[in-house]
Amino acid sequence: MANIKSQKKRNRQNEVRRLRNKSVKSDLKTAIKKAQTAEGEEAAEAFLAAQKKIDKAVTKGVLHPKTAARKKSRLAKSISAS
Repeated sequence: MANIKSQKKRNRQNEVRRLRNKSVKSDLKTAIKKAQTAEGEEAAEAFLAAQKKIDKAVTKGVLHPKTAARKKSRLAKSISAS
């Protein structure tokens, strides 16, 4: 346990951010999985929704921009293949 006041604050901030990031990542994984399992016209809608969530995760600082680009590319490739 930290003794320094600023480190105690930093620990509290890190915990709040960790939980927020965890929520965003979980939501992102769900959207990607839905897009991969969707069929027909639903697949296109689910793909757009997943792309939007990926982009939102980047703006929130949860994902690196290149990671997001890779995820979107792989998702598009897997959807077009099926």
